[in-house]
Amino acid sequence: MELPMRTIRGDLLQLALDGEFDAIVHGCNCQCQMGKGIALSIKQRFPEAYAADIATVKGHRSKLGTISVAEIRREDRNFHVINGYTQFHWQGQGVKADYGAIRSVMKAVKAGFAGRSIGYPRIGAGLARGDWATIASIIDEELADENHRLVEYAP
Repeated sequence: MELPMRTIRGDLLQLALDGEFDAIVHGCNCQCQMGKGIALSIKQRFPEAYAADIATVKGHRSKLGTISVAEIRREDRNFHVINGYTQFHWQGQGVKADYGAIRSVMKAVKAGFAGRSIGYPRIGAGLARGDWATIASIIDEELADENHRLVEYAP
């Protein structure tokens, strides 16, 4: 039975800390820059995720569509932050989200985290300017039968 995307409101990072998710996924560029948006918040709150990012090769096209993963341990809570390389760079105008890369990232997420609770923001639809309807469809297809939720930010 296919489980469609469910949407909740809240703070993705706090929800992970509160035990709502076993893994959270966010979109990154391939330049080892986590300087804006939710990536910056993740870098600040979970430096392990940034360490996983900078352990990858900076600026290499082969990184597009792959993931790096950090295990986060806070008090009695463990979860994973998945850096999904969904755009090559962030500079200039136009759409930076790469739909093929988003699909590959979600395939990797399913392969590595099947059976776990997965949360994510509107990956690729914010600063990367991708079309959310297209991205949501990709996520639903690739995470079919998984427990996954979109978290719309609400402080």
